[in-house]
Amino acid sequence: MATKKSTIDYLLEQVAQAGVVSARKMFGEYAVYCDGKVVALVCDDELFVKPTAVGKQFIGNITEGVPYPGAKAYFLISGDQWEDADWLTELIRISAAELPLPKPKKKK
Repeated sequence: MATKKSTIDYLLEQVAQAGVVSARKMFGEYAVYCDGKVVALVCDDELFVKPTAVGKQFIGNITEGVPYPGAKAYFLISGDQWEDADWLTELIRISAAELPLPKPKKKK
């Protein structure tokens, strides 16, 4: 089951204050970017945030899940937590701050 565009629109609206946020469609699912860094994946209408030490501390009692078969575990953020825009924005902001910038692509 692919993620609905309305789900992405809602999530991006909720975390708009975290920085420069956007989403990119990939294989029917989405990668969520904050300030140029992939901070989360949305697969089957579920939000998976990349694990970071600060994010783990912020969440407290974490639930982990895999966004697709063979993937590493991410923090699984339940739908009821999406409604707290301030909390979700802070999680995305602090996660982005801890993640490295993507490696530049080599020219062919």
